[in-house]
Amino acid sequence: MIKKIKTMKSLFVFAGLIWLSGARLVLAAESPVGKWNTLDQKTGKIVSEVQIYEQGGKLFGKITSLTEPNNQQGKPKVCVKCTGADKDKAIIGLVILKDLGPSGDHYKGGTILDPEDGKIYSAEIWVENGQLKVRGYVGFVYQTRTWLKAG
Repeated sequence: MIKKIKTMKSLFVFAGLIWLSGARLVLAAESPVGKWNTLDQKTGKIVSEVQIYEQGGKLFGKITSLTEPNNQQGKPKVCVKCTGADKDKAIIGLVILKDLGPSGDHYKGGTILDPEDGKIYSAEIWVENGQLKVRGYVGFVYQTRTWLKAG
């Protein structure tokens, strides 16, 4: 009887360790930190690469490359429609995701800047099936985009 109890305890401890190590692997695999490709909604082609990084317990994301980095005049693209400190800044290097804090398996409470129209939206991001879901909000209206892991 004592041997059976020890065996059962060992099985529970072993199962618990397996579960905990698996949970850590899932959490590590689900991190949005890294490089992601943004896609054109109509064509599905890659538009840019965004590096998501952690700073001071929050997540930020900056554009590190563009498929078409230059405008029609051959000059680097800038954020013409942006306001404030981002006005006329080069799009490559522009921080578009700011101040996203952890909330369960999502990151919320920050903002995302759309360099195409210069508008800033409330933002939320999370990893789902190896893809980054990026949601921008205006009030209760939102749009979710999918970004793919950069190679």
